[in-house]
Amino acid sequence: MSKGFMRTAGIAAALIGTGLTAGAAEARVPAGTWANPSNTVQVRFAPCGRGRDAQLMCGTIIWASEKAKADAARGGSPRLVGTQLFSDFVEDEPGSWSGTVYVPDIGREVQGTITQVDARTLVGEGCLLGRLGCREQRWHRVK
Repeated sequence: MSKGFMRTAGIAAALIGTGLTAGAAEARVPAGTWANPSNTVQVRFAPCGRGRDAQLMCGTIIWASEKAKADAARGGSPRLVGTQLFSDFVEDEPGSWSGTVYVPDIGREVQGTITQVDARTLVGEGCLLGRLGCREQRWHRVK
């Protein structure tokens, strides 16, 4: 497995979501801007569903370093900023979410989870297939 893939699989660890009503979701989920441990990617999380899916949470890349952009381009994703990495995340239990993440380095989606440790820290885990190729990361709040 390539280092670029494992680094991006770590991005998959930043999954966020909620199972609350839309109004409550905004108050309970760790919405805002979060950065990966190496500060090469920043993602803004916000509620993204409509109607029945109003409780869903998504994350879109709002900033990426030149290195992160180059890694993504090599993997077939030429436009990193603006890409929705995290889709359809739901709260499994208080402070713990799961959903789907797009991994730009390899051009595919994987499943992952995130646990909010405190107001400024998320610990996420993303796995390629079942429990294989898993990676854990600590993300920190930017805004």
